Parts: sequence; C-alpha cells; structure tokens
Amino acid sequence: MTGADRGLVILVHGGCGPRRPSSRAVAEIRRALAAGFEILARDGSAVDAVEAAVVVLEASGRFNAGKGSQRQLDGIVRMDASIMDGRTLAAGAVASLEGVLNPVRVARCVMDATPHVLLAGPWARRLARHHGIPAWAGPTPRRRLSWKGLYQRLAAPRAADTGTVGAVARDAAGHVAAATSTGGIRRMLPGRVGDSPLIGAGTYADDGAGAVSMTGVGEAIIRGALARLIASDLALGRTPRAAGQRALAWMRRRIGGEAGAIIATGAGAFALVHTTRYMACGVRRKGLVRVAASGTRVGDR
Repeated sequence: MTGADRGLVILVHGGCGPRRPSSRAVAEIRRALAAGFEILARDGSAVDAVEAAVVVLEASGRFNAGKGSQRQLDGIVRMDASIMDGRTLAAGAVASLEGVLNPVRVARCVMDATPHVLLAGPWARRLARHHGIPAWAGPTPRRRLSWKGLYQRLAAPRAADTGTVGAVARDAAGHVAAATSTGGIRRMLPGRVGDSPLIGAGTYADDGAGAVSMTGVGEAIIRGALARLIASDLALGRTPRAAGQRALAWMRRRIGGEAGAIIATGAGAFALVHTTRYMACGVRRKGLVRVAASGTRVGDR
C-alpha cells in the first residue's frame, strides 16, 4: 500500500510474522493512529504524534513492547525504544530499561533533556524517575537461572517474536519523525539489545529523506543498518515502496531473517513493506484510514 499526499500522514506497526493480527490488535492499531493523527490535525509536530501513537501500543499489552514485553532468560522484562526528529536529526534511545511502562517517553527525555542519544539500564530508569515518568512494576520475576541454565535455554529452538511497535509521521510543516519500541525476543540472554534503540538500524528520520521504523529479526536488521539504508535510497529519489523492497530483499539475500518497515517522506509519500505473510499495521491521512493492511511483500508485483 503506497500513496502520495502533501498533507498529514501517520503510519504505525505492531510487528510482522506468519499469523494474522487479532481483532484486538487491530483495534489498538486504530487507537494509535487516532492518537497520533489528532496531534497532527491540531498542527502538532511529527515527533509528538509518533510518541503518542507508540505510547498507546506500549500500554495496550497486545504487542511485544511495554506492557506486553517478553522476559529475558533471567525472568526480568527489559525494554528498548528510540525516537528521532527528522527536522534536526535529534534522537534519543533507551536500552535494557526496567520498570517503566512507556520506554518511548524515556527515549524522548534522552533526546530533549540530555546531550546524549542512548542511555541503558538503571541509568535510563533514573532519568525516567527524574522527569516524573510513572514507574511500572511489571510481571513478577521468575526463578533466576545459573549461566549454565541460561545457555541451555538459549540453545532450545525458538520462534521469532516480531511484535515490536513503531510509528512514522509527516506533519503540516513537512517535517518527519519516527519512533520504535520493543520488548525483545523469546529466550534472550540478559542484556540482549535489538535494533529498536539503535539509530540507523530500527529507527531513522531525516526531512531530506524520510522516516523509517523497522520490525522483525533485530540481529539481521542491525547487521544491515536497514533504516538508514532505506533512508539513503529515499534521498536518492526512490519511492518508499521501492526503497523498502530493495532493502528487505537485500537483507534476505545477504543476511537472512524476516522484517517489515513503515516509511513516510516529507512530501507525504508512504509505504508499508514486509517479507513476512502479515504485518500488523495501519495508515491514516485525510480521507483515508487503513488498518491491519497486509502491505507489500517483497517480490509481489
């Protein structure tokens, strides 16, 4: 699904994979689109819009982010998130964050209130407390395992978890922004960090190119620096659909793994692309709301 419009646009995703999104997940996608578009319609910024949309998805518990996050192998929930402003190239991110329901809000604090881009672990949590972001107890930790036990579990077969959430938007001034948030994957070692908090891998935004939020197998997305790869193609004049398809096809061929992307440009063009059978996603602009669209699979024509 692609389009071009010089007006407001917001896209969100709630992960990609082999299963069709549930009706409850679809409802949360719709709520996230509404929250973000309401800000855009009031002449709010693209940054505010993507943050608001991701907050809805994190709080829903329907996706692998925020309330729905996976536990790491020691039984603790640790979350990652990032946000980027295409107008200034300012960015903020958090990794291995515990005890906060909305990691994207803490990432916004990193961007707006510090000279840094990425904070990790308890220091990110302290920043959240300093700025009055509410704490979240999360699920009760499970029994701790020895390192030998952790590695035994790590070696067991696992299905990919691709319920990462994200948003991209174009505001009335033509600025773009992107945000991504995740709770990781199943059977991950404590301290594992995926692509979502890494600028250029899971998230990227530049008014001169476009905004990108990724979902899928984080290790493959990191190795391919996919968000920046897509943005570079946008800057060269490729359409969002062409840029997204090209990057995902290259990843499959060169690295392996599955992924999806939502993409928007300052001109209002947009696309949702993925290599998996389904991607929970949606787009909203004036006169158009599409939710849980399958998007465009690489190779489909």
